[in-house]
Amino acid sequence: MATSTPATGSVATRTAGTPSADEKRHHRKVLQALTGLLLGMFVSMLASTVVSTSLPVIVHDLGGDQAAFTWVVTATLLTTAISTPIWGKLADLFNRKLLIQIAIVIFVLATAAAGFSQDPGTLIAFRAVQGIGAGGLAALSQVIMADIISPRERGRYMGLFGAVMAVATVGGPLLGGFITDTIDWRWNFFIALPFAVAALIIQQRTLHLPPRPKTKARIDYFGIILLSTAVSLLLIWITNAGKNYDWWSTETILMVGGALLAAVVFVIVELRSKEPLIPLTMFRNRTFTLAVIASISIGIAMFGTSVFLSQYMQMARGATPTEAGLLTIPMIAGLLLASIVIGGLVTRHGRWKPYLIVGGVLLIAGSYLLSTIHYDTNFVLVSLYMFLLGAGVGMTMQNLVLIVQNTAKPNEIGVASSGVTFFRSLGGTIGVSVMGAALASSATDLFADRKDDIGAAIMKLGEKGAAVAEQLQSGAIPNVAQLPEGVRVIIEDIYAQAIAHSFLIAVPLAVISLIAIIFLPNVPLTRMTTSERVSASEADLATVSTAEGMDALTATATVTTTDAGLPAESTDDAADEARVTRR
Repeated sequence: MATSTPATGSVATRTAGTPSADEKRHHRKVLQALTGLLLGMFVSMLASTVVSTSLPVIVHDLGGDQAAFTWVVTATLLTTAISTPIWGKLADLFNRKLLIQIAIVIFVLATAAAGFSQDPGTLIAFRAVQGIGAGGLAALSQVIMADIISPRERGRYMGLFGAVMAVATVGGPLLGGFITDTIDWRWNFFIALPFAVAALIIQQRTLHLPPRPKTKARIDYFGIILLSTAVSLLLIWITNAGKNYDWWSTETILMVGGALLAAVVFVIVELRSKEPLIPLTMFRNRTFTLAVIASISIGIAMFGTSVFLSQYMQMARGATPTEAGLLTIPMIAGLLLASIVIGGLVTRHGRWKPYLIVGGVLLIAGSYLLSTIHYDTNFVLVSLYMFLLGAGVGMTMQNLVLIVQNTAKPNEIGVASSGVTFFRSLGGTIGVSVMGAALASSATDLFADRKDDIGAAIMKLGEKGAAVAEQLQSGAIPNVAQLPEGVRVIIEDIYAQAIAHSFLIAVPLAVISLIAIIFLPNVPLTRMTTSERVSASEADLATVSTAEGMDALTATATVTTTDAGLPAESTDDAADEARVTRR
């Protein structure tokens, strides 16, 4: 057993407000490690956002309809959702650095392959493979962050993540729109390749993670198959019901029944598995359960509205892809400002719950207000609605993962983090499918209602009217910006109403999210990284179950891991940290 010497001078230096040499060295090493991680996230976000404003043009050129448009988005979200817990489980078993590099390779190669698509089916297939890599980047980036940054410190570095998000989410759509308008939309899928190569090289040189104990790997393959089957059947049914078959039909019974059966068997398998894909025992943790419920609604708000806002700008406002990228900036600005500012406040004061509650309220307000927009709504109001929704997402999305990591066991950080991300992605996937189905159904009804108006407008075009009528009757998504004025206004009105109706679906779910947030336990954030918590557990420091017992221990200098670049933390929160670690 190592001897210890009472620490006397280091705390005084910290309370004086001057960073110690150890803290400076730790901060420098964290920044070095984050460089490759940030670039990897940038690759993922850029490859996704660069095509967002171009999708209406892409689907139109490939001859796809509204269902194809929805599935181009849903395919990526579906495989992202399914693969996220798998990557999280792998992160608890294998080398996390190698895993995130594999995820980058899968993501970028599938993205590049999508650029050669000749029909909607091929594009959807490559987008599905792309989602597998995206799931790895989403899950592993959160796990690796927990390895090198404590929950309490994380807000300090949110500015860096905010800057990456700003460049990718604002610059991506603008770049994609410019490429589509000036060169060819296929180049949108190739733009991320050089950044991916740079990310792999930098990660190899700068990302040095603490060694982890070797464990015997057991992969829950049966659970993976069952989860994939349940989610896929549900989404296929949602997308096609009411169009290819009735809502109450033999197909509905088979698909919904099959999804329910696969879900029930999945639960049974997970309860019996030695290494379950999603340990259902985590749902005994109130924080995890409520965070999952809240994340589902946030996923719908984040993915669903962002996808259809771009379509609203082009189909209801007649914008080009480049203009659509500019017009959606208010939502991104709200998300970035909220995440950066709130992240700093959480680190400074250690309080997180009030910000989540405010974020939940903003989610409800933004979702409802967006359901009231029309094709001629003042754009200042539309911008305000988008900003409110973005701010709500920014206040809640990352903080829900943060508080789950704060209470999860160190050896379950991977599955806990990916669990929340999985349900957020699942919510987004189902949300996009439901909203897309509602949009398609509403648009079909509105086209039928306005049939006479459209016919009259086409008749006024003379010989040019035949080409316009053929385009509208083809079933493919029309290129609204190129339609004649009289027809364009009618089509814009139809799509504006249909998209607004689909936004209304997110409102009740946002209310559920707020209720879940209100009941989240207000557990203080620990100052220990995952690696430090593992070390504390091995040293039996985490077995103290009461604050009094921890107070009885003498403060020593042996807990400092500053030789590895980790700072000596204050012992003020030691009791809270020990209780969190034990949980």
